[in-house]
Amino acid sequence: MNAPDADGLLAEQLLRLTRRLHRSQKRQLEAVEVSITPAQSRLLRTVAHYEAPPRMADLAARLEVVPRAVTSLVDGLEAGGRVRRVPDPANRRVVRIELTEEGRATLRQLRSARRAAAEEILAPLTAEQRELLGGLLSALVDGVPERPC
Repeated sequence: MNAPDADGLLAEQLLRLTRRLHRSQKRQLEAVEVSITPAQSRLLRTVAHYEAPPRMADLAARLEVVPRAVTSLVDGLEAGGRVRRVPDPANRRVVRIELTEEGRATLRQLRSARRAAAEEILAPLTAEQRELLGGLLSALVDGVPERPC
């Protein structure tokens, strides 16, 4: 079993790595002149995962934020031409959010920047080490069952 200090060190290393990844991704996006906040990026990715344009309430629930936060994010993305509000065909009072072509292009740039940042961060690792790291991270993300104390 890991000592508490070792777990604390692992947590710190994960945080540092995450910050490095974000900084690298930000540099990649600046190089292609994409100005978008991490929260806006997350909203764009979330909208893209829906088959049909989602409602604002769907986005708030999926992102686990208050509806007002989604409204602010959509306002910024709409001002940049990346999303647009459209009425629901079944209920005109309901507003849905759809990606524009500019939004799709931004998503492609975000994916490319994320891939380049990951390549930069993972460069020191061999293919075998990357595979091992991927398995370990998947176990953490997917929620390995807790061990009894």
